[in-house]
Amino acid sequence: MSGLSTFIMVLEGFLGGVGVTVLVTLASLVLGVALGFGLALLRQFGRLRAIHFLIDAYCEIMRNIPALTHLFILYFGLASIGFRLSAIAAAILGLGLIGGAVTCDLFRSGFAALPNGQREAALAVGFTPFQTIFEILTPQALRIALPSLGNYAVQLLKDTSIVSAIAAPEIMFYARSMVTSSFQTTLIYVTVAGLYLLLGLPLMQAIRFLESRYGRLKA
Repeated sequence: MSGLSTFIMVLEGFLGGVGVTVLVTLASLVLGVALGFGLALLRQFGRLRAIHFLIDAYCEIMRNIPALTHLFILYFGLASIGFRLSAIAAAILGLGLIGGAVTCDLFRSGFAALPNGQREAALAVGFTPFQTIFEILTPQALRIALPSLGNYAVQLLKDTSIVSAIAAPEIMFYARSMVTSSFQTTLIYVTVAGLYLLLGLPLMQAIRFLESRYGRLKA
């Protein structure tokens, strides 16, 4: 078999894995951003100290325990007590919960960077607290957090490689299977690197587009 034929065979073997990688990345990103934004609002504007403590504890636990441990708990641990998640569902849930802790801090930093006077001025001219948060403060906080959110999105794409440990059929899962059967180690893992690069570059371009567009709208 020629080198080109082998390369084409390897690419065809990755087709299913690419789809799962994109699915896990996007679904985990949506879950993580939504959860993180909600937690940041509660932490930044909530008044109950007990809620602050719980959010801080959640963020510390999710960030300081390895992601693979969380995935094993969700996939193997829950199955041992009779609650079985599919590998893809466990991957999305695990990475999304971790992402919630990460993005919570990003959104909180965005809110904290805004002058207190903006909130006071909005309330003084008749805005409700709800309007002040979502119409005045949130758009500015998102603009501040967007570059860091972009970096998180790219890191999340790369982190999907670990979900092969729970048999989620993404790129690295197929790579390990093909290495075992064909022993084309260099070709397969170089192809993996190229695939992650091809997936990551458009993602970064999309983030840069949002940054530039959002900046122009707010200029």
